[in-house]
Amino acid sequence: MTDLAEYCAPGARYKDEMISVSENVSLRLITFTPAEKNGNPSILFVAGWISLMSGWKEILQEMTKDFTVYYVETREKITSRVKGKEQFGVEAIGKDIVALVSSLKLSPQNYILLGSSLGATAILDCCQHLNTAPKCLVLIGPNAVFRVPRFGKAIVTVFWPRLYLIIKPLIKFYLKNFRLDVKSDYAQYKKYCTALDTADPWKLKNAAKRLWNYEVWKLLGDITYPSLIVGASKDNLHEPENLKKMISMMPNATYVDLETNKGTHSKPMVDEVRYYLKQLK
Repeated sequence: MTDLAEYCAPGARYKDEMISVSENVSLRLITFTPAEKNGNPSILFVAGWISLMSGWKEILQEMTKDFTVYYVETREKITSRVKGKEQFGVEAIGKDIVALVSSLKLSPQNYILLGSSLGATAILDCCQHLNTAPKCLVLIGPNAVFRVPRFGKAIVTVFWPRLYLIIKPLIKFYLKNFRLDVKSDYAQYKKYCTALDTADPWKLKNAAKRLWNYEVWKLLGDITYPSLIVGASKDNLHEPENLKKMISMMPNATYVDLETNKGTHSKPMVDEVRYYLKQLK
């Protein structure tokens, strides 16, 4: 079992619970509270597709020094409790985020929506449904589209989740040789391998079939919240060129490049958030 104390700054507290976001879906929510009260907005943290909290350890240790952090594990992750024939695409995750904002009673202009990869894309999608405005968005490598090669679509369509152990090595081979720059950031590949090893194959199949038809482009022009887009120019999986296009379409977006996936998952990312908040005051 994960020792959540290892993810906290000294003196910070945590609470681990399941929270209902709809009649059929409950999500794991971990609330980290800093040792001392301050005037910082709280952070609703939405990590990427099947990603593990262990990949965000350094970020959480740094954030919990001076931010209250609500870390949610989204519905496609193995910790979620899902009844019936629920969906696992971007729109469904976005609706969960809206429900969490309401359930947590977050105050207007006093919270940040922070997400990575699929989590960041779900934040963009949910903006059209938010009733409580955030102070800003912080989006780490948001996906505008989710590229799955034809052979991958064929495999996902026909494979039986119980055969996931056979399919998993093919996914890792594809990531290592065609989507990731392992020379620049081998740790990113190892992190994704660990996430795949612990994923729920039934949820994974459901999500994949809905992601490859999704595009965020049509929503971007209407998102006027201040937005910090954090990219990694050497992270080909998150398509740096698409990030530039996204920024050009968003009326109030700022871009920072941390070069590698490792950079976006370490202390400099939190430093960029702190600096960005100062510019908003």
